[in-house]
Amino acid sequence: MTQTVNELRNEIRQAVGRYERVESTAFTKEALAAICTTVNYDIDTNNLPSKPQMRAGILWKIGKLDDDNPEQTPQSFRKAELEAIVAALQDEE
Repeated sequence: MTQTVNELRNEIRQAVGRYERVESTAFTKEALAAICTTVNYDIDTNNLPSKPQMRAGILWKIGKLDDDNPEQTPQSFRKAELEAIVAALQDEE
């Protein structure tokens, strides 16, 4: 049985030490920063980059994009991207 987008987001949140959410919501900047740290995408945690920048950096670090250009990720992660992130985080363990 395939996971829903919300289940995938919660699995990612738990893998990076964030809290599971009951409602289906996109990642906060803080959750994206935690994912960036886990996939070794270097960011300034005192002055967080934009959400598109962090999404692009995450996808770049897991091999789904050729670079970390934020114009390639203007909106929330798609289901296939979430699945790729889950797989990458499982490989990190």
